[in-house]
Amino acid sequence: MEVAGTKRAGFHLLIGITFFWPLSLAGQITDIPEVPSQFKLDMETAARLRPGLTAQSIASTGRFAAGNLVFDRLLQVLPASNRKFAWQLRIVENDQLNAYASPDGGIYVESGLAKLAGPSAGLWAAILSHEIAHVMRRDWARRYVYQEYLERGSAATIVLGDPALPGASWMDSDQASADLGRFCRRMEIEADREGLMMMARAGYHPDFVPALHHLLHAKGVASSASLYAMHPCWEERDRELARAYTEASIDFEHRWREWYASPGGNPPVVVFAEEPTVKKNGAKQWQLQVPLRCENLAGAVEVVLAANAERNEVMRLGRIPEFEAGDHAIRQLTGCTSPTTTVVFTFAEDRTTQKPDSRWTDVYVLDAWGSVLERADLPKLPR
Repeated sequence: MEVAGTKRAGFHLLIGITFFWPLSLAGQITDIPEVPSQFKLDMETAARLRPGLTAQSIASTGRFAAGNLVFDRLLQVLPASNRKFAWQLRIVENDQLNAYASPDGGIYVESGLAKLAGPSAGLWAAILSHEIAHVMRRDWARRYVYQEYLERGSAATIVLGDPALPGASWMDSDQASADLGRFCRRMEIEADREGLMMMARAGYHPDFVPALHHLLHAKGVASSASLYAMHPCWEERDRELARAYTEASIDFEHRWREWYASPGGNPPVVVFAEEPTVKKNGAKQWQLQVPLRCENLAGAVEVVLAANAERNEVMRLGRIPEFEAGDHAIRQLTGCTSPTTTVVFTFAEDRTTQKPDSRWTDVYVLDAWGSVLERADLPKLPR
């Protein structure tokens, strides 16, 4: 989940988004020392920040009680050695779509994301398992040690320190920024993997993880593919986790023969959309192809080609935006029955039928109730 990174005193670890490896000439992360056994800065920082974080958040009760039940169940499947943390779940009332973890076991879910999960135990499990995995792996400390490694072992200079202390600052080269970004993206993928297995053991189908990622993507939560990004983009997550989804699903099915009777219930419908392709199909016509792969689907999904004047105006809690005129959305139904189903749109580039300054920008996939399962960006039309 998307959470901001910080300096030494920080603790945010994005979902959005972990091993210690030095970087080879090919840019691959290979082998870095583990966190020293005497390293305590992460816990000391968490202890110092906890009173303030508690004051700025509320208990996960009342309308957020579903999250608390899931949290307790996930903790029950942890090894005894990982129950030493001061686990607690708190809600930050700011209507943002984010979640983050403190090194001591404090999990903070912003209220926008908590409302999005609502009563769905599976979506709560997808959020919380990732953050619990960050704590278990001591990823705050891992990032700190890796930054120290960059300072000692690369040409880049990175000055680390507590932001509250004089002289704390960052100075880093492009290479160091790229190295740190690559390292943090790997931490996010590894936290996803461990979270998937944790969910399976606790009785929540792993498919709730891509369902959550796709929902956040459809809501416009940014996930950059930049070389310097601290979190993998949504497409990279799907690609990197494909095998992990399968392995965790097999484990879930072994433990929970009757899916509907599991704590998370039946798995959600999940749609994986590959990058759409567009080509000219005549003097004034275009053909758009959208390859789809569907999981757990019984029935059909609706694929919508939408024109938006303002791309940021997307869903409200999972629903497609309302358009004032029918010519701003072209719709198709598909059973998505093949391993890869390609939906084809053919349309004319007639700007007189569209709002001023609008253009075809997005492809949405909707379930039978109109909730968005997936969104894909439309490539710019070639000339």
